[in-house]
Amino acid sequence: MSTFNELNSVEYFIIHRLTGINLNKVQHGKVKEEELPYGDNAKWKYIQSELLQREITDVFLEKELKESLIRLNPAIKSNPDRAEEVIFKLRAILIAVGNVGLVRANEEFAKWLRGEISMPVGKNNEHVNIRLIDFEKIANNSFLLTNQFKIRARETKIPDIVMFVNGIPLVVGEAKTPVRPAVSWLDGAHDIHVIYENAVPQLFVPNVFSFATEGKELFIGGVRTPLEFWSPWRLEDEKDELYYFAGLQDISKQITHLLKPSTLLDILQYFTVYATNSKKKKIKLVCRYQQYEGVNAIVERVKEGKIKKGLIWHFQGSGKSLLMLFAAQKMRKQQELGNPTVIIMVDRIDLDTQITATFNTAEVPNMETTDNIKELHDLLEKDTRKIIITMIHKFKDAYPDMNKRENIIVMVDEAHRTQEGDLGRKMRSALPNAFLFGLTGTPINKADKNTFWAFGADEDKSGYLSRYTFQDSIRDNATLPLHFEPRLPDYHIDKESLDIAFKEMANDLSEEDRNKLSQKAAKMAVFLKSPERVKTIVQDIVEHFQKHVEPEGFKALIVTPDRHACVQYKEELDKLFSPESSTVVISTSANDDLEFKQKFALDRDRHEKVIEKYNDSNSPLKFLIVTAKLLTGFDSPILQTMYLDKSLKDHTLLQAICRTNRLFPNKTFGRIVDYFGVFDDTASALSFDEESVKKVISNLQELKDKLPEQMTLCLSHFAGLDRTVEGFEGLQAAQDCISSNDKRDAFAKDFSLLSKLWEALSPDDVLKNYQKDYKWLSQVYISVKPGSDDNGRLLWHALGAQTTALIHEHIHVAGINHDMEEMVLDADVIDNLMNKKDPKDADKIIKILSGRLDKNKGNPVFRKLSERLEALRDKAEKGLINSIEFIKQLCEIAKETLQAEKQKDNGEQQKSAKAALTELFLELKTDKTPAIVERIVNDIDEIVRLVRFDGWQNTIPGEREVQKSLRKTLLKYQLHKDEELFNKSYEYIKEYY
Repeated sequence: MSTFNELNSVEYFIIHRLTGINLNKVQHGKVKEEELPYGDNAKWKYIQSELLQREITDVFLEKELKESLIRLNPAIKSNPDRAEEVIFKLRAILIAVGNVGLVRANEEFAKWLRGEISMPVGKNNEHVNIRLIDFEKIANNSFLLTNQFKIRARETKIPDIVMFVNGIPLVVGEAKTPVRPAVSWLDGAHDIHVIYENAVPQLFVPNVFSFATEGKELFIGGVRTPLEFWSPWRLEDEKDELYYFAGLQDISKQITHLLKPSTLLDILQYFTVYATNSKKKKIKLVCRYQQYEGVNAIVERVKEGKIKKGLIWHFQGSGKSLLMLFAAQKMRKQQELGNPTVIIMVDRIDLDTQITATFNTAEVPNMETTDNIKELHDLLEKDTRKIIITMIHKFKDAYPDMNKRENIIVMVDEAHRTQEGDLGRKMRSALPNAFLFGLTGTPINKADKNTFWAFGADEDKSGYLSRYTFQDSIRDNATLPLHFEPRLPDYHIDKESLDIAFKEMANDLSEEDRNKLSQKAAKMAVFLKSPERVKTIVQDIVEHFQKHVEPEGFKALIVTPDRHACVQYKEELDKLFSPESSTVVISTSANDDLEFKQKFALDRDRHEKVIEKYNDSNSPLKFLIVTAKLLTGFDSPILQTMYLDKSLKDHTLLQAICRTNRLFPNKTFGRIVDYFGVFDDTASALSFDEESVKKVISNLQELKDKLPEQMTLCLSHFAGLDRTVEGFEGLQAAQDCISSNDKRDAFAKDFSLLSKLWEALSPDDVLKNYQKDYKWLSQVYISVKPGSDDNGRLLWHALGAQTTALIHEHIHVAGINHDMEEMVLDADVIDNLMNKKDPKDADKIIKILSGRLDKNKGNPVFRKLSERLEALRDKAEKGLINSIEFIKQLCEIAKETLQAEKQKDNGEQQKSAKAALTELFLELKTDKTPAIVERIVNDIDEIVRLVRFDGWQNTIPGEREVQKSLRKTLLKYQLHKDEELFNKSYEYIKEYY
């Protein structure tokens, strides 16, 4: 029987789906090509990598590239030598990747791919745009797919699948085995992101996106996209069935949809942007599938021109601002729309900053922001063809027929708020022929008749043109689940009368009723802000924050009833925490007294600085105290916990609590701590018809209820084991219970969920009864966890801060490594084993060896030994080797390990590279040498490690690259003219690197 592996199952499956060639059926070197199931007038052609005409270091297929340049550019056709000039310029971008970084090189290359770069190749050396790809006639391009593509740069690597358009590699894919549960798409993504992008960065300079799959799920990511931000590719209309994967067939539709030539070129043209993140670093963003589907639904509707509106509901935090950006980009470039005007409506200043920030950092061309109706009116009257960002309430003063053009497209963000004053109707009459799309992050309550009237098209079933729900975004890991924790002070609020008051407020009240109501409200405010209550809550916040939030490295938001309560909270908080750990963010008005304004007024600049400081994980600012500001449109991934002491309802409540759901490393959920009782009745607080929204919040109680059952499940892997046996023997016995890969993976899967529950509840008292069992399980988990180079990254995740602390607390008792280290490994022990041949001793030696080799796993010598040990154990497990031979080979490995340790110790006695450089700079220090020797050394160290490779000293390009880097660093400190310094530094680098 043939076995399954990643090559013959997933990789061949993908090739079969995309090219019609089934490599599992290759007979006598001939492959029959089948008809493809998808309709695209262009298709991928399979070619074996050995048959590609290229050198191992070539990134382009130059013959294909040259032919395409001649085919697509009349100016080059008339003088084919010019193709070489273009290829030369493209190669220069590949070479520059070491200096400018992968994202910048990729951005530069994308301009060429999109046909935005010109060269003087026309008549009379006129500048003409160079076409590398024909976007109009897709079949005019060549599409080649190859597998096991060998490429050498810093090292030699062999990605599974590489896809070339006109000889340029636009997609790299990695396929993993579908048979082992621990191995997932994440392992493929890790190979691409961590290994290939660093070892062969040139291959990724032209990259549109990369994909990874184990045959069950398909994920994509742009260059340098951290693994937690890779996103799944699914199909809108099949979302529900896809959730229950049945096997390989499931990704076939996604793979053909994502990788058919038309989709790939669509994503290249309109669905990738380069932005600057909060740390001023260039990043590349590739669309998620819901943005792709949503944008194309809008564009199709505008092109057809029959239905003039549509409502789009994509859950909070799943990337609506980007959806608008992609839509604006795509519509502006559609020929048949005749240079349209795209208007993006936002409301309120804080939303405005988030959207304009998205558009500004992405450097969108032809964009205007208007602050008043006159400017907007002028732009529309002058018939400006741009992307215009403006505020919804500017339409209050709009008059009928401001512009009757058909190709005006309006996108309204947070559309449900537009019911104020019938803005929908006003907008309609001002721009009678415009397209009107409403976008919202919260589902629309059936009471919002106006929103449906203004945006919902009758033709759309359920009223939405595109929807991406809370459940979808959690499942795709686009946002995190929310947990809430009621922590009500002993005296409770009379919610009933408060609710009645709210309902009354909404109706037109008589003067008398209004007075009654304001008296009630005043009483309420006095109660909420009573010093004793605020003091109690602030003490509780501090205690909760120090226990749950701070140890994990996250931050918090405190939401208070009004602006003066913010100040009150701040004063209380300052008694318990240093004043710089919190800031009040509120609006001030003209009526406020001078002192209040001086203390709390924030202009836009200061406001941005506060946010920047808050988002910086190293700054002391831990809390923002707000009442209305930052509850919408505020994006801060480091914010994990919201302390809520204010009555919020419906959209505002849903939007506010979703501030905590953004992705951040090691963050597994957002938390709402409720002091007001907002969630006493979640259903009425979130009064939407959507059943699903009621599940937005998972109560802490639910998690507590799940804990015992999950604990039992984890312990069931060790049924019948005596868990009182401590130390080395106990650990050994536990490992024997889960001795095969499948058993270990099954345990990891169950423990993974348990540790998430533990982190969410920790340090709740309910955990006390389970502490002993949990600690034991954690230690077993750590002891069998594969090394970092191993597959199975999704199951074998890093443990949270609370679990790690628990393990470290009594590590000497548990003896994960304790006993192993006690037992010395030396020649005598090995001889002893050889003579006695006692399998029990062999087990102990394996344990010691694993620990010792793992400690040095960064060192290739030890890594090889580790692989040999693993292979030997595997053989023994499968019964392919007798015990005598096993012990013999084990002793060999043990001897070589001792030898390697000896050599390593000798090597470490030589000076470390950085220490040597530091000494050199201190020695050569003159009055002109800056005092910051440490920084210079770190800079040199960093840049040299980046460009060096094994044996660089013996190659001319290697020496040149290192010399160039050294000069560059010295130039930064104006030391580049000191020849002696340069020569000596270079000698040191040659010796130590």
